[in-house]
Amino acid sequence: MPVLYFTVTTDLTYDQRMIRICTSLATAGYKVQLVGRLQKNSIPLIAQPYRQKRIHCIFEKGKLFYIEYNLRLFFFLLLKKMDGICAIDLDTILPCYIISNIKKTPRIYDAHELFCEMKEIVSRPKIYKIWKWIERKTVPHFKHGYTVNKPIAEEFSKMYGRKYDVIRSITLQDIALKQIKKEKFILYQGAVNEGRCFETLLPAMQFVNAQLIICGDGNFMEQAKEIVTNLQLNEKVIFNGMVTPSLLKNYTARSYIGITLFEKDSKSNYFSLANRFFDYIQAGVPQLCVDYPVYREINDVYQVAVLTDNLDPGSIARKLNELLDDEVTWQQISNNCLAAAKILNWQNEEIKLLAFYKNIFG
Repeated sequence: MPVLYFTVTTDLTYDQRMIRICTSLATAGYKVQLVGRLQKNSIPLIAQPYRQKRIHCIFEKGKLFYIEYNLRLFFFLLLKKMDGICAIDLDTILPCYIISNIKKTPRIYDAHELFCEMKEIVSRPKIYKIWKWIERKTVPHFKHGYTVNKPIAEEFSKMYGRKYDVIRSITLQDIALKQIKKEKFILYQGAVNEGRCFETLLPAMQFVNAQLIICGDGNFMEQAKEIVTNLQLNEKVIFNGMVTPSLLKNYTARSYIGITLFEKDSKSNYFSLANRFFDYIQAGVPQLCVDYPVYREINDVYQVAVLTDNLDPGSIARKLNELLDDEVTWQQISNNCLAAAKILNWQNEEIKLLAFYKNIFG
């Protein structure tokens, strides 16, 4: 079977999206190698049905990290035999592009988002210019690709004439999650990054009658902790940092309400389809979610979330309290989630993934 290399800048341990993709392909018989980064606080890798490699870098963040990591990644890949290579998002695409040219192997682009339109990129003109240059020089040469929803696929078609498939990052169905008793706390899981509405969500917690647990880390973590300290919310907002997928699944299953919020002024956010949106559905957890096109389209069919287009602290607090206090509405949405979970699951979505790779490699 073909040997496939997948490249990311994540630690691998917590990357549930790549764990799902690589496991599905390995189970189907492909020889899969996932390559990521080794960080100072990395825990030992969890055994998977595919090979894993973490590259150590001197620099941990910023442009020096990206330069160092991409150089190390290039030389690592240069010595490997492969039948295909897949760049996950734009931050590893350059070495994958060069390696695929050298080795004359098929190259694939897995775009989870509009990378250049993320707030932390588009708000920094010099950084945006660099990443946009990389995008223009590489993406048009990736004939094969997939992304998480139709609007993002349409953007790639408009920009570069590439017709990418849609393969959503959906959670595995797990019947056991239904048996776990709910506790009245609110959960945010995922990256604690700019553009995720922490500037309004955290102040909103002053007026919410429940605890907020945050599982994740990111470039806005220091600011988020400062907001919590300044508002004296340390007993109400708990930062758990990065947690393993199995522990995160337990937190999600026990939570009462989930959070999926993004600022609208970033096109990447506006066209997003976050992993956590499906994690809450699988666990039967109602969520407060932004009223953006892709989420609205799914919610119109399954009614699995309370949508909001007002991200002010007062509005967020009001909607969270309404969901906390209205047991009838909460139960109905929870039931809707469990019904939707039978359809919106990775077991169904991976069929598209396997068909995509079969079309390339036979």
